[in-house]
Amino acid sequence: MSNELLTIDPVDLQFPFELKKQISCSLYLGNKTDNYVAFKVKTTNPKKYCVRPNTGVVHPRSSSEVLVTMQAQKEAPADMQCKDKFLLQCVVASPGATPKDVTHEMFSKEAGHRVEETKLRVIYVAPPRPPSPVREGSEEGSSPRASVSDNGNASDFTAAPRFSADRVDAQDNSSEARALVTRLTEEKNSAVQLNNRLQQELDQLKRESKRSQSGGIPFMYVLLVGLIGLILGYIMKRT
Repeated sequence: MSNELLTIDPVDLQFPFELKKQISCSLYLGNKTDNYVAFKVKTTNPKKYCVRPNTGVVHPRSSSEVLVTMQAQKEAPADMQCKDKFLLQCVVASPGATPKDVTHEMFSKEAGHRVEETKLRVIYVAPPRPPSPVREGSEEGSSPRASVSDNGNASDFTAAPRFSADRVDAQDNSSEARALVTRLTEEKNSAVQLNNRLQQELDQLKRESKRSQSGGIPFMYVLLVGLIGLILGYIMKRT
């Protein structure tokens, strides 16, 4: 599409819609005149889009790129239809004008300026297949301000913070680790059973020692006490 000052490509802003991802679309402006042309971009949904730059100057017989970024969406619209619209305004600027010279008053029709306007639609298209493995949630954070147009009154807005989607993949225990745990548990149970049997025998020896008239400690009693100590130490190390 073109007007008397600028050619606009594409005529519709097409976004390959994907949930929870920032998506960008380029808009190319071509100056087919010998004048400096100032432009300004407005949208009906400023919280949803970032426009960089939202204002600027296209030099004579040259072109400029405008990057429109849609913020990550949590829900898909019904029937994938979008009612958002953009408005591109352009006006002849002074020779040698720079983006810093662009003011709001330049686009005021009430002030007698000849402002050309072009409306652009937003269209959602199917994403490319296979999907790109590159995470698209790390767009540059702070972006220049864009404008909103609901009923002809413009107001600036600041782009939303950058979106990032970090993903952490959970890993299951390997079969080897599970087998090792099972084996250690069985060894522990066997050691506990052995300890219980030795403890019963030790209690029996204690009772017999008390009934003994010699007053000495049987050699087997001492041996079992030492053996129990070794077993308990082994259990503590393995658990």
